[in-house]
Amino acid sequence: MTTDAYLADCRARLAFDLMSNTWNPVLIWVLRHGPRRPGELRELIGGISPKVLTETLRRLEFNGLVTRTAYAGSPPRVEYGLTDLGRTLLPPIEAFGAWAFSHGDEVMEAQERAADRTAPRPGNRRAGGGGGL
Repeated sequence: MTTDAYLADCRARLAFDLMSNTWNPVLIWVLRHGPRRPGELRELIGGISPKVLTETLRRLEFNGLVTRTAYAGSPPRVEYGLTDLGRTLLPPIEAFGAWAFSHGDEVMEAQERAADRTAPRPGNRRAGGGGGL
């Protein structure tokens, strides 16, 4: 096994890939207090479609981070919960959240400065304006 950080099979890259999907860490964090039904998850999270929720839960289950438990009955129901492996991601997710709380304003200010630098200014033709040198 190599330790080259840029290879596709690098363990660090695997972890970053898992956390780079917007909904993966959100769902893991929401499940920290115990199993939930899909409807509960949608209510707690907000802004996630049923399709994206299902895709994300399947992805997390495929990676061994979430379990799916189906219950017989009328109507049948399903709950999702964290595995022991999934629980190991709670401290890093919490650390990212703490970082965002501490530095989020700085990041947003940097984004605003960058947007201001790239915004077209009145009277400044940026493309296709015809005037030459």
